[in-house]
Amino acid sequence: MNRDGLTVRALTVTGRTGTVIVDRLDLRIAPGEVLALVGPSGAGKTTVLRAVLGALPSGLRQASGRIEWHGAPVRAPRRWRRRTVGFLGQDPASALHPLLDARAAVREALPRSGRDGGEEERALAEVGLDPAGLGRRRPHQLSGGQAQRVALARALAADPELLVLDEPTSALDPAALALVLERVRRRRGDGRSVTLIVSHDMAVVSELADHVVRLGPGEGNHVAPRPPVLPPAGKPRLVLPPAGKPRPVLPPAGKRRPGGAPVLEAHGLTIAQPPGGAPLLSDADLTISAGEGVAVLGPSGSGKSTLLRVLAGLHPAGQGQAAAAGRPLPWPVTERGPAALRALALVGQNPLDVLNPARTVGAALARPLRTLRGLPRRTARAEALRLLATVGLPEDLAHRYPAALSGGQRQRVALARALAGGPAVLLADEITAALDDRTAAQVLDLIDALRHRTGLAVLAATHDPAVAARADRVLRIEAGRLRPHPRPHDDDRRPSLDVL
Repeated sequence: MNRDGLTVRALTVTGRTGTVIVDRLDLRIAPGEVLALVGPSGAGKTTVLRAVLGALPSGLRQASGRIEWHGAPVRAPRRWRRRTVGFLGQDPASALHPLLDARAAVREALPRSGRDGGEEERALAEVGLDPAGLGRRRPHQLSGGQAQRVALARALAADPELLVLDEPTSALDPAALALVLERVRRRRGDGRSVTLIVSHDMAVVSELADHVVRLGPGEGNHVAPRPPVLPPAGKPRLVLPPAGKPRPVLPPAGKRRPGGAPVLEAHGLTIAQPPGGAPLLSDADLTISAGEGVAVLGPSGSGKSTLLRVLAGLHPAGQGQAAAAGRPLPWPVTERGPAALRALALVGQNPLDVLNPARTVGAALARPLRTLRGLPRRTARAEALRLLATVGLPEDLAHRYPAALSGGQRQRVALARALAGGPAVLLADEITAALDDRTAAQVLDLIDALRHRTGLAVLAATHDPAVAARADRVLRIEAGRLRPHPRPHDDDRRPSLDVL
């Protein structure tokens, strides 16, 4: 049998109006090799993966080109995917069946002959998850990093010939990242396995990839040499900007923003996941002032996302009280009045959780503008376009549906939607995880500007040293306690530049 691996010939993908998303792309990945697709958010990286798998979303179509596996065209994509492919998408929590626990989700991906030997528990353990402690949890009971690792364990469970990974490390802490990299690294050079990765993390790319292809305006089919080895993934790193491109001027870090009045207070807060289980966080106190930025660090599964969801009213608190702008804040979101609903806005790790797949981007942004701010329909439509521009997205995205957006575009739409109601506090969960370095810096600059201009307070759960470096204070969840933590040095923030 021919063993050519995966070949993509002159692939062109267009949008509903004929806009070219991917233009005559050629790729070849031999058995035992890893190829990484890189480039700015919206460059078409995820679209390439979907086209390779024969699973383009509605509104996109393959206008020309061929996908070949071992020298033969792929003619029955669904059957081929089932037999050959392990896939991890950008939104793993959405991809996991909401009624299946972690063990069942992995077991479902195994061949029938391997479902009775505990293979699912071994697969979970290999990505650093405790099958006994987490195996019975469903997706909504997992942190973003845990859900990502369950989805990766599922993708790897059957030892697929072709592994396709879209931002596989975006929600992982350094310890979890090291385990995932080791699991993928085993495939390199085995003479059988083909791996295709999309990633914004150049440390991950340099660690794993044999070949790097950069997508983006004017790039064509640019095959870059394997990037130089960078410091270990997860370690803060500085890449100097190109000559003549100054870094953004930011206010002195650690300086209290104007305003000073508390906008969010929580006292004696205890939270658990699942509710009623062992506490992740006990007897925590938290006060955030107008214009202040606070980052929360901690390993995957420590409770960072759960803390934000509790404050947003989406997860029950075991104990404690909270207040927004001096007024008591009921824990369940269903008991909050209009003022409390406007006061706090959450941008979660998974934008698909808040973006209705049946609504266009413009409709998704107009809804909170009308319900929370009372704007008339025409004014809300105009304001929705302004919000898109604010987060660096073109107006024509207003007519697209979430499935036709890249992960980075969805993340920015979710941010725009959170800002639509004019919140006093933005609860940001891994807000840069799906973004390239340049776009991440632009989003962080935008949030900094809002903090200084409008007094927006920000509570950010993150693994990204760039986010923590911009905060006034850094807290860490450790052994069930919320403790002060030193800020990263200013030079640890990710600059806004291309690194290839």
